[in-house]
Amino acid sequence: MPISAVDKIWMNGELVDWPDAQVHVLTHALHYGSGVFEGIRAYKTERGPAVFRLTDHLERLQRSAKLYFMELPYTVAQLAQATKELIHENGLEHCYIRPIVYRGYGEMGLFPLEAPIDCAIAAWPWGTYLGDEGVKHGVRVKVSSIKSLDNNAITPAAKACGQYLNSQLAKIEVMKGGYEEAVMLNNAGFVTQGTGENIFMARGGQIVTPPLSTGLLEGITRDAVIHIAASLGHDVIERDFTRSDLALADEAFFTGTAAEIVPIREIDDHPIGEPGPLTQEIQRVFHEVTAGRSSAFARYLEYVDEAVKA
Repeated sequence: MPISAVDKIWMNGELVDWPDAQVHVLTHALHYGSGVFEGIRAYKTERGPAVFRLTDHLERLQRSAKLYFMELPYTVAQLAQATKELIHENGLEHCYIRPIVYRGYGEMGLFPLEAPIDCAIAAWPWGTYLGDEGVKHGVRVKVSSIKSLDNNAITPAAKACGQYLNSQLAKIEVMKGGYEEAVMLNNAGFVTQGTGENIFMARGGQIVTPPLSTGLLEGITRDAVIHIAASLGHDVIERDFTRSDLALADEAFFTGTAAEIVPIREIDDHPIGEPGPLTQEIQRVFHEVTAGRSSAFARYLEYVDEAVKA
């Protein structure tokens, strides 16, 4: 999806003009993928733009950095305030937000600990990742031959730059085959996630999602959906399941910051159908939450204008 340029990007503590937010060609992260990042969204509300679970996302960024022996040069609170000031400065009512922490210019080689740590935050208007039609009617999905990352080969608990080469291969494979998204399995053959989303299925009124032990990223939206489902009287069970289980599901959907909540209407050419009642119910509440109309989940939103004025 194309990026729409805005006025400013936050880099290492300063707001710089969008065209000037550049790095050296010998930046360590460019060669070795040595960076961690987040995807966050801000939504338009009656109280101005509000960021969905901003602190939770930045705390995960901090955890990702720790797993790769990167010490954040800013606190979570400083990054949160910088994010709000960036959105305000750019006059954005709603946007996608990309904080990134990466090993910068000055060192080369696989031992990375002497490379400087740089930090940037960008924000721009960005539509639904899998398209408005996908949100309304669901997407066609194929199980990829590319396996999810193994817990003992790399750390799936971190949202790290280089790790997404794995997802890119899976995405390319299924899109060349005419599908819109991939489902990835681990080496044991269990469903883990999409290329950039967590996955849920419903069967017989029971909602199931893979456990963290399968090698998935612990999604912020995934966690929100588990709590939203509970508020609606539905328990979410975390357990292993296979591609056959998914093909026999009554309903299935992806969750993620970029995708939000996207139904799956077909898996491996097996029809699941239009979004079902559980999926639609969870979608409805999620959109109420992000629009600032849910008192039960008001804690999920951090309001930009109020923070900047304060």
